[in-house]
Order: sequence, then C-alpha cells, then structure tokens
Amino acid sequence: MRYGVLGDIHSNLSALESVLAALDREGVDTLLSVGDVVGYGAAPSECIALLRERKVRAVMGNHDAACLQLLDTRYFNNYARAAVEWTRAHLGEEERRWLSAAPLVTHFEHCSLSHGTLFRPELFDYIQNPTDADPSLDVMPLPVCFVGHTHVPVTLLRLHDDPTRTAYTVDSEIDVEETARALVNVGSVGQPRDEDPRAAYAIYDSEVGRVWIKRVEYDIQTEARRIHAAGLPAMLADRLFLGV
Repeated sequence: MRYGVLGDIHSNLSALESVLAALDREGVDTLLSVGDVVGYGAAPSECIALLRERKVRAVMGNHDAACLQLLDTRYFNNYARAAVEWTRAHLGEEERRWLSAAPLVTHFEHCSLSHGTLFRPELFDYIQNPTDADPSLDVMPLPVCFVGHTHVPVTLLRLHDDPTRTAYTVDSEIDVEETARALVNVGSVGQPRDEDPRAAYAIYDSEVGRVWIKRVEYDIQTEARRIHAAGLPAMLADRLFLGV
C-alpha cells in the first residue's frame, strides 16, 4: 500500500493543488491528512472541497477544532486568532460537518495518524525532541505513526537493536523496516517553518518499508495575494516566502 500523507494544509489552496498533482505523478493508493486543514490561509472552503473530492482521510488539528469552536483560542497568537475568526465566518455548514467528523486519532492497516501526539491527542501538544516523543512512542499500536503540528519534518524513532533509546533523523528517506517504531512528522503543505518555503508531504510504501519526505514548489505569489485580498494579517502572506 502506498500512502500519501498531507500535513498542515492551513487553507493554502495553491500548495495543496501542487502537492496533489505531485502525488498523482508518484501514484498512491490512499490519501491521509494529519489535520489543520484550515486556519492561517484564505481558501478554507476550496481546500475542504478538494479533500472531500479526493476522499482524503483526515484527523482533527487544533486549528480545525478552534474554527469549530471546540478549542479555546486564548493561547493562539494574534495572527492565528484573527485567521480562526475569519475562517469561522467563511465556513459553510457542510464544511463544518466534514471537519467535525474527523477523529483525533485513527489507525489504518499499516500506520496511525494524529495531529500533535498519539498520547493524549486532545491536548494538541508539540513533539519537538525525543523526550516529547516518548509518551507517543510508548503507546503506538503500529510501527509507524504520522503527525504534524510543528510544521517541521523530522522522524523520532526507536531501533530494533536498541528499543529503549529514542533517536531522531531529519533524513528525507526513512527505512522503517529498520525501526521498531517511527513517529514521522511530515512537515506542512501550506505553512512550512523549516526555512524551506516549498510545500512538504510524505509518501509511505508499506510493502518496501520506506517513508519519503518530499518537497514541491507552488505559486506563493497567488496565495499571498489571496491572503491580502481576504483582509487577513499581512504577516501570514509574508512568511510563506521565507518558510518560517
């Protein structure tokens, strides 16, 4: 089975279209999303429509929950809060229903899916180092779990020959056959924050036991103009050019 995994789309239609086109060229059987479909960007309805059309299996991210008024935004920064408020005003009832149907965690035949952590996913905690990853690695029911939330691609893992030590790698190709457990952050489609402005996504081939983190160029100018035209904070457009 070949899975295409989308991280943190954040209403960035141009990035999503470019990633889906790349995945079509690569050839995948199933499309997954680690959540935060909406927030920050100015095309929430269009992104949801594309995911519904492509039958993408998604979990709920913290921005999705906030836009559904299921999560308090007091800890969001001012830019994120403004985007949540704007998105709430622009989502239709069908789009809300689709977002609200997403679980916090889901398990497939070969992998699991969550937004921030597999352990207590409702807290939307960040995994930024091996210590953060340990509680989720401890409860993984399958050898591979995909997450997002930090917008930075990295894999936290435990190897068969040293299953008590948590290591990490930023390699773009991960041999999960060599790992006892691999927690893979796939980066972000629509809001990369690793100083690479290209959209990030992952492919997981369960038959060969490998995950690839891939990047693709997209039309940032168009997306920036869309954000400006919507009246969203200019910083949300400016950061796209820098990947921060």
